[in-house]
Amino acid sequence: MAKITDSRILIMSANGFEQSELMVPRDELRAAGARVDVASPDGKAIRGWKGEDWGESVDSDTTLGAVKPEDYDALVIPGGQINPDILRVNKEAMAIVRAFLDSGKVVAAICHGPWLLVEADAVRGRTVTSYASIRTDVKNAGGNWVDREVAVDKGIITSRSPADLKAFVAKIIEEIGEGRHERRKVA
Repeated sequence: MAKITDSRILIMSANGFEQSELMVPRDELRAAGARVDVASPDGKAIRGWKGEDWGESVDSDTTLGAVKPEDYDALVIPGGQINPDILRVNKEAMAIVRAFLDSGKVVAAICHGPWLLVEADAVRGRTVTSYASIRTDVKNAGGNWVDREVAVDKGIITSRSPADLKAFVAKIIEEIGEGRHERRKVA
């Protein structure tokens, strides 16, 4: 069992992340004692989306290309409409997602973030939630979509929206404590 205070967590994002879905997990996981790094495609600051307009910028600690998944205990994927749409067609981002999935490490995606799990063929046969507008995408990819604040299936954590952040972060901490999870490798 891993302690949150001994863990290292990667948050992967591009511009257009839902402001609270990156900042709340980052801040709360750090407050719990985890080391949290933010990775962006080019290593530059990324800008969030808040309400109907652009929000605050967040500094990036590294580039996607420099990320070594073996150095981390968990991956967090914030939502928003723009961020996951950019990342799901980024080869480096998808390689990171697949490496975390293959290793059995915790993978947490919120809102539109599960689009990356769909792209990685990681929802087939799993119980998953997401923002309601991508429910059909999850179902078409073979996922069992449920409407609840957090769904967990063998270390893959998903949530619907910023309203679910408290449960989302609590579940990340719990699942890190459980350690690696046995699951099928993804293509």
